[in-house]
Amino acid sequence: MDPGPVHPSPIHRRSPLATVFLGLLILWVLLSALGIARGFTTFIAITELAIGAILLFRLCRYLIRQSIWRLRNRLILNYILIGVIPVLLILIFILTAGYIAAGQIAVFLVSSELERRTQGLNEPAQILSWSTPETRPRILNGMGPFVRNHYPRVQMLVHAEQDFRYPSDAALAAPPLGWDNRYGLVIKGGRYYSWAHVSRNSTEVVMLEPVTNRMLSELVPNLAAVHFSALNSGSHAKLTADPGSEDEAVHIPPPVNSFDREVDWPARVEVDDWERPGRTTQGVLIVTTRPFALLNVIFGEKFVVGQSGLVLLGGVGVLFLSVELLSLITGISLTRNITGAVHNLYEGTQKVTAGDFSHRIEAHGRDQLADLGRSFNSMTENLERLFKVEKEKERLQSELEIAKEVQNQLFPQDVPTLRTMELTGVCKPARMVSGDYYDFLCLDGNRVALAIGDVAGKGISAALLMASIQSIMRTQLTAGTSAYAASANGMPVHTFSTCQAVSQLNKQLFASTSPEKFATFCFGIYDEDRRVLSYTNAGHLPPILIRGETTTYLEVTGTVVGAFPMVKYEERTVALAPGDMLVAYTDGIAEPENEYGEEFGLLRLTDLLLRYQHEGSREIIARTMEAVQQWTNASELPDDMTLLVARIQ
Repeated sequence: MDPGPVHPSPIHRRSPLATVFLGLLILWVLLSALGIARGFTTFIAITELAIGAILLFRLCRYLIRQSIWRLRNRLILNYILIGVIPVLLILIFILTAGYIAAGQIAVFLVSSELERRTQGLNEPAQILSWSTPETRPRILNGMGPFVRNHYPRVQMLVHAEQDFRYPSDAALAAPPLGWDNRYGLVIKGGRYYSWAHVSRNSTEVVMLEPVTNRMLSELVPNLAAVHFSALNSGSHAKLTADPGSEDEAVHIPPPVNSFDREVDWPARVEVDDWERPGRTTQGVLIVTTRPFALLNVIFGEKFVVGQSGLVLLGGVGVLFLSVELLSLITGISLTRNITGAVHNLYEGTQKVTAGDFSHRIEAHGRDQLADLGRSFNSMTENLERLFKVEKEKERLQSELEIAKEVQNQLFPQDVPTLRTMELTGVCKPARMVSGDYYDFLCLDGNRVALAIGDVAGKGISAALLMASIQSIMRTQLTAGTSAYAASANGMPVHTFSTCQAVSQLNKQLFASTSPEKFATFCFGIYDEDRRVLSYTNAGHLPPILIRGETTTYLEVTGTVVGAFPMVKYEERTVALAPGDMLVAYTDGIAEPENEYGEEFGLLRLTDLLLRYQHEGSREIIARTMEAVQQWTNASELPDDMTLLVARIQ
C-alpha cells in the first residue's frame, strides 16, 4: 500500500533555523570546554532552548501531518475526538464528581459527629455552672455514668470557692483569664483536646478530653480513618496518645471490590489556643474512606437494595459496552469501506496519471461510494476512448498538415510576368485546407489563362475537388496550348475557347463526382497583344472591373460546373485599357454576415476597392480581408477567402 507523499522533516531538510541551531550548539560546546565567556555561554544556551523549542514544535506538527495524511487515520482521529474523548470526559467528570461528593459527605459526617461530641461536653458544663457546693455532689453522681460512658478520658474542673476535679487525681488547672463561654477544639501543652468552658458568676467549669486518631475514627464507626494535624507549619501540636492502644494504626475499611478505591478529603477546622484566650489557629481534618463504606453508613441495612441497584447498574454498563463495541465494529467496517474506496480511487488516479486508461477499480454495493467507483470507471472508459480519438485527431491533423502543404503547392508558385498586366492572388482558408481555387498559367508568349473557383463545402472533400478542377483545367490548357502552336505552324486545328474548356470541365466533374458536388468557376484568357480578356463565368460571383471611378460587373454566362451533365456555356470578351483593375473573388469575401445577419455585400466591396484602387495589389487584398474580418467580428473565418487582382499597365 502506498504510504503517501513523503516530505522532508524540518529536522532533516536544510533550513536556516536548523543551521543556526547547529552552529550555536557547536559554539556553546567550544566555549564551555574552554571555560571562557560564561555570560555569553549562558546567553547562547537560552537562545538554543528557544530555537530548540521552535524546531520541536515544527517536528511535532510535521509528525502529526504525516500521521493523518491517510484518510483512515483522519477518520480514526475524528472518531476519537467526537466519540471517545467526550465519553472519557463525561466519565472523568462523573468519577471526579463522585470522588468530591464522597469526600464531602464523609467529611460532613465526621465533622457533624465531632461537633455533636464537643457539644456533648458543653451540656454537663452548663449544668455544673448552675450548681452550688451543696447540690454539686448530687448532680455529679447523676451525670457521672453518662460522662464516664461517653467520655472515658474526660477531665473536669469546677473552679469556685472550692475547686472540684474529676477524676479526683486530675491535674487540670483553670485556663488563663479572658476566656468566655466556649466549646470545640483547643491546643494545650502541645496536644489537641476537645473542650468546653462555661463561666457563670463566680463559678468556672472546664471539661477537657484528649483527641486521638482512634477517637476521631470511631466518631462514625466503619466509615473512615481520620487524621488531624495543624494547617500552619508553625504549630507543633499533636494528638494525644493513649498508653498501649491509642497509637495503634487506624485502618481504613477494607475494599468491597477492585473499584472500591480510597477517597481522601480534607476539612479546615478552628482550634482554640489555651494560652491565648480568644485566639484561634487552623487545623486540618483528613478523612480517608471508601465509596462502599460510605454507602453502608448512609443506608445501613437498607443498602441491600443498593446492591441490587449496583447489579442493575452493572447490567446497564454491560449493555452500554456492548453498544459501544457494536458501534466500534460498525465504525471500523464503514471506515474500511470509505478508506478502501478512496484508496482504490487514489490508485486509479495514479494509474491514469501514468497513462494507463485501461485500469478499472472494483465497485460493489449500491451506495454513493460504489457509484463513485463506477463513475470513475466510466470516466476512464471515456478517457480511453477520447485518448484514441485524440490520437486519431493528431493523425488526421498531421495528414491535414501534409494536405495543406500539398494544396499550397497547387496554387501558383510563380506569377507570370507580363508587359501589360500585373497579377496577384491570395487564398486564406477557413480551415486547414481550402475549397477555393485560383490559378495563373501562360499559354504561349502573349496569352495567359486566369481562373478562380469556389467548391461547395469545406474541408478535405472540397480540397480534393479543387485539386481535380486544377488537374482537369491544366490538362486542357496544356492540350490547348499545343493545338494553338500547331495552328501557328499551318496545321488545321479546332479553335480553343473558354466556353469549351468550362463545358469540358463540367462533363468530367459530373462524371467523376456525386451530384451534390459542384463548384462555381470563372475562367478567362487574356491576349496581351490585343489587351482583350475572353471569359466564361459558370455561376461564379461577377468579377469587378474598375476603370477610374466607374465599375463594371462581368456577367455570369452559365450555371455551376459538376451539377448537370449537359450545360451550354457562353464566352464573353472585354477590352481592357491601361489603369484598369479587374478583381475576382469568392463568396468568403462578399457574403459573410455580421452579428445582425447583414452581409458584407457587393456594394461595400466595390466601395472598398474604389477607395484603395491606387494602392498596391497586396495592400488592396490585405485591406479587403481585414475589413471583412472586422465586419464579422468572429474569432475564425466563416468561409474561405480568395482574391485575384489583375491590373492593366
